[in-house]
Formats: sequence, structure tokens, C-alpha cells
Amino acid sequence: MGCIRAMGQTLAFLLVLLGTQLAASTFKICAFNIRSFGKAKAANQKVLGALVQILSRCDISAVQEVRDSKGYAIQILLQELNRYDASHRYTCRESKRLGRGTYKEQNVFIYRMDVVSVTDWCQFGEEDSSPFKGFVRGPFAARFHSPVTAVSDFVLLLHHASPPEAARELDLLFGVCMELVRRWKTQNLMVLGDLNASGAYIPASAWARIRLRSHPAFHWLIGDKADTTVSHRTCCAYDRIIVHGDELLGAVVARSAKPFNFTAALGLSEEEALEISDHYPVEVNLRLTPKAQREL
Repeated sequence: MGCIRAMGQTLAFLLVLLGTQLAASTFKICAFNIRSFGKAKAANQKVLGALVQILSRCDISAVQEVRDSKGYAIQILLQELNRYDASHRYTCRESKRLGRGTYKEQNVFIYRMDVVSVTDWCQFGEEDSSPFKGFVRGPFAARFHSPVTAVSDFVLLLHHASPPEAARELDLLFGVCMELVRRWKTQNLMVLGDLNASGAYIPASAWARIRLRSHPAFHWLIGDKADTTVSHRTCCAYDRIIVHGDELLGAVVARSAKPFNFTAALGLSEEEALEISDHYPVEVNLRLTPKAQREL
């Protein structure tokens, strides 16, 4: 049994390595709710090693539920990413600590600074006078520039919706998107994250009132029947990727948007996978420029 287990783990590692090599021909963006990521998880070498394998597949990782008020956990994660993947240099852009009352968390963009840069960023819903103050945790936006992607400038809007407020917050995100289009004068916008956009959090009757869903300019790349949850007892498309703008949509690699099942990819049991998170990352690939493809 030990030999079979070892062979399975070796095969899983080779599959991850192959996936990483294939991903080099595109530009991968993922969103990952790491479920209460703080010092305890960062100190767990098994969990940290798995997180590094998952995130090193991506050029930009939009991470949610960072719970470490001191900021140590993200710095440890960055150190391990840079040690594990010496072919790239990883850095991050963090939101403010978000939430009402004593419960706080952060959204964080982790990205390869040798292939993409952050040119601007914006935190929504912090000021009492803000028209976007209705969020329990305000969304965080960053504007990226990459010389290697078919669309060189694009905006990522990262949000972790409050479960009981998910329908209302999804509709509010429409206004945030329109503000970003106006402010940064771009149509190339991607909304991503744990939007709790499934199950009991979004009754069937609520979808028609959600402008982010009904407006024809927004394209939902992760479908309603996708399963972004780790547990075998649930099957919900909580985590989503939504694209605005014909140019950005045209740069998306067809059928590349999907959850990444790290349980299967890393050869884990359900119990082991749940130590990492109760969510799977959702991801999408962007096409490279012809020059970048030739240089690979």
C-alpha cells in the first residue's frame, strides 16, 4: 500500500509539473479563497507547500480571506513562492483590512513582477460618504500592465461577498465596475473571487435583479453548474470569473476558465485538501502576444 501511495503522489506531482509547463504558453489568472489564511497555516509546512504548488501555476493570484493582522503570513508565502519558483519573482499588492466589527480580512493580489506590474489600485466602500459603502467588505481593484499578454492593460476587481448579502452585493458590483470604467478609462475589466454566487445565498428569483448578471456587457466564465467547493457534501459555484469588455473577452483562451481541483492534482484526501481550503481556485488563461509566444 505504501508503494502504491508513493507512486500516486509521484504521478500527481508530475501532472502538476506538466500543467505548469503547459501554462507557460499562456498567462494564467486565478482567484483563491484560502479560508482564514494566517500564521497557523503559514507555519504548517504541508499546507504551505501545497499552496506554493497551486499559486506558482499562476501569473496573478487573487487571494481572499487573509486573516493575519501583522502581515506575516503573506510574507512567508511570498518567500516560499520565490524560493520554489526561481524562474519568476513574486510580489503582492494588499487591500486594507476589511470587515465590520472585530472580524477583519484582506484581499491580496500576488503576481509575477517580471511579467506584469500594478499601475494603479483602489479600495472601495471605506468612507461613510462613499456610494459603495453598502459592502460588508469593500471590493479591491488593481490595474495591471503586461507586455506579454494580448491585452496589455486590464483591471481586476477582487471581492469576497458576505454570504447573507451576496445578491445585494453582486448588484452593487455593477456600479463599482461602471465607476472603474469611468475612472480608469478602460473597458477591460474582470470581476473575480468568492462571490457566494450560488445555492441558498442567491435565490432563483434574485438573479433577474442583479445587473452584473443581466447586463449584456458582462460574461460569466464560470457557469452555475461548476463546483468550486472541496467537500464532497457540497456542489456550488460560489467562486466566479466575470469579464467585461470585448477586447479582454477576445483575449481569453477558449474553455480555459474552470475550477482547479487541487485534491486530484496533488493526490490528496478530502481531509488533507480541507486543511488547505474549503474552496478550489477558479482560473482563466489569457493569450500571449505573438512575440511572447515566439520567445517561449
